Amino acid sequence: MTREEAEDLLLEAGAAKDGEFPLLDAAIACAVHEDPTRELQPARDLGAAGVERLTQRLKRESPEEALAETMAGDMRLAGDLLTHEHPANADILSVAERRKGIAVALGIYYLHVARRCGLSVSGVDFPGHFLLRIETEEGPLALDPFSEGRVVLPSELTRRALHAGLTPNVADRLDRLMAPVSDRAVLVRLQNNIFARASASRDYARAERAALRRALLDPGDHRPWLDVAAAREGQGALAGALEALARATALDGGAALAARAQRERVRLRLN
Repeated sequence: MTREEAEDLLLEAGAAKDGEFPLLDAAIACAVHEDPTRELQPARDLGAAGVERLTQRLKRESPEEALAETMAGDMRLAGDLLTHEHPANADILSVAERRKGIAVALGIYYLHVARRCGLSVSGVDFPGHFLLRIETEEGPLALDPFSEGRVVLPSELTRRALHAGLTPNVADRLDRLMAPVSDRAVLVRLQNNIFARASASRDYARAERAALRRALLDPGDHRPWLDVAAAREGQGALAGALEALARATALDGGAALAARAQRERVRLRLN
């Protein structure tokens, strides 16, 4: 798959309804868009093997136990504690090869495998740390894909929420802390992570690619184009930055003021 073909696939994913969003395929396309020289099949094979193992485990184990044992035990997926900031941890192809990564990248495999086996599992956009929500006969449970899929107790969720800066009246609201998000939002969160890390290291070309992928995945959102503009400006591509700002303004009138101010500043640099 070429980078151009990856962009076409992301465009198709962006146009898909939330219930039909091709999470794993779109995540693979994102990784190819970053580096088109790699082999895709191992990532797909990992997903298929996970489905096979989970199907067997569900015959004798509870859904939450079967999912955790399949992904962390059989598939050997775990959080990278030693080199957490390594770019490979946010790349789905590298995660399949190394069997470790950040929570949201690992969570994509959990979601793919669980859905193929009929489980009701969703991503949770928890502040500071991505989690999963699995529906069980006893009610919803929070799972941490970074910590081998272990169950996170309500008291721990509240503690984490307080540590992340949420106010006590919000941190006690488990319905809000465990609110499910769409698969699209999960993959956008992963690209946000890549963008933030690339921007912090002044790798503006990589930051631009991550922001562009967000724009393709969520075509109605103006904010990725603001980030594309910032990344292009960081590379000195001022004309391209202006083009991205114009796209942001066209998508959302609420962004017009910020985009217009940013655009005028870039124009002054051009002149």
